[in-house]
Amino acid sequence: LHMGKTMKEDLTVVVKYIKQLYPPEFNVFSTYAELYHNYFASQAKKNAESHLEDKDIYLLLSWVHNIYPKDMRKDHVLAEELEKVKLGSLLPSSLSTELEKKYLDSEEATIKNSLSKCLDKEIQRWKEDKEPEKLNGHFQSELLAIFVIQSIYSGQKRAKDISAAVGEELSHRLWKELPAFLKSYKDAFEDFKEKSKKHRHYKPILIANINNCWNFRDYAEKNMAEKDDNKASILSTLGDIENSGFDVLLQQLFAQLKPNYKKFTENKWDCSNEIMNEIIKTTSKHISDFRTLKDSFYHVIVEKIHAHLVKEYIVRLLKRKVSLKTPAQQQNLAQHISKNAADLEAFCTSSGSQATWLNLALPKLAEIIRLQDLGAIKIEVATLATTYPDIRKKHLEEKKANLSRSELKSILGYLADCTASTLPGVPLFSNINVS
Repeated sequence: LHMGKTMKEDLTVVVKYIKQLYPPEFNVFSTYAELYHNYFASQAKKNAESHLEDKDIYLLLSWVHNIYPKDMRKDHVLAEELEKVKLGSLLPSSLSTELEKKYLDSEEATIKNSLSKCLDKEIQRWKEDKEPEKLNGHFQSELLAIFVIQSIYSGQKRAKDISAAVGEELSHRLWKELPAFLKSYKDAFEDFKEKSKKHRHYKPILIANINNCWNFRDYAEKNMAEKDDNKASILSTLGDIENSGFDVLLQQLFAQLKPNYKKFTENKWDCSNEIMNEIIKTTSKHISDFRTLKDSFYHVIVEKIHAHLVKEYIVRLLKRKVSLKTPAQQQNLAQHISKNAADLEAFCTSSGSQATWLNLALPKLAEIIRLQDLGAIKIEVATLATTYPDIRKKHLEEKKANLSRSELKSILGYLADCTASTLPGVPLFSNINVS
């Protein structure tokens, strides 16, 4: 700092007062500038070749790449004269490169170590079994995400302040480190999820960690290139954490609903309205707990519930013992399905589900069951197959037991043609087995 200040002040005096006292051919400014630069460079080289602490390496690199070429040599009084001298860098490129590597290795190791310690503290907080804080009604455990993102951002900024190239290299290294850190986070989350089920605040902590993923996801989306493999790895790991948390949160609800769905076939759909009301009532109680998820995650979990409710209904509907042989029986069942479908859609929509793609499934199945005209049935089958191209013959063949074999074959052949020409959509029927 002393050398830099002295050089700048002295060369300013040379430009303003001394230069004009000499003939131009003396190049007096160049002589002063080269002597000062050579001395400064020799001292910088001497320092670079000695043992330096990390902060000293950073400061020396800042002088080489930033302070000396920008603050000093671009000074408005000196810039024009210094341009004519062509002084070069304070350090040979080989020595500068060596220092950069030391700095990058040290900075990467320091940040990696601090992230690991931060994760250990976060795990310890989970074990204390305290209810997470709420922000805007959502459970949060954001210290981890904030610290990690801030550590990476600060490291990148410090490196960028040395030079764009050094900043880019550290960013590249840290973006490789983030997927590794998130995998450790995922492993810790899985361990907590399996071993801490009896904790009083088990679900709030799960929800806080799902919410945590939003910050990491937002950071990756905004700061990493679309084709970056690290970004894909980060988003994949976050998706695993989120879905793993959702699965646990939904286990209890789905287990409670199972006996209700069995009642549809046990009662031959006679009390279907009461059963559906019970399903909606049970689901509603659980959904209120999920309001502590961030809005984007709340919508995801509600749509998972919506899909489950529709799928489970279809599972009961496609049981072989639901096969009805008379038009009157089929029309009666279709009425029950239509009413249940309307109630289910109204409930899911009012709860925040945006999965409108699910709403056609039950009404279309009801129509296929109700209709007796072969042409009309084919139209409904075509609509159903266009919306749900994963539907297969086995899902429909038992539903029109009063049709002749040739009529049924005609409908099912039409279904095969429709699904073959339709692009794959969101799966609904794929995991539904007929028994």
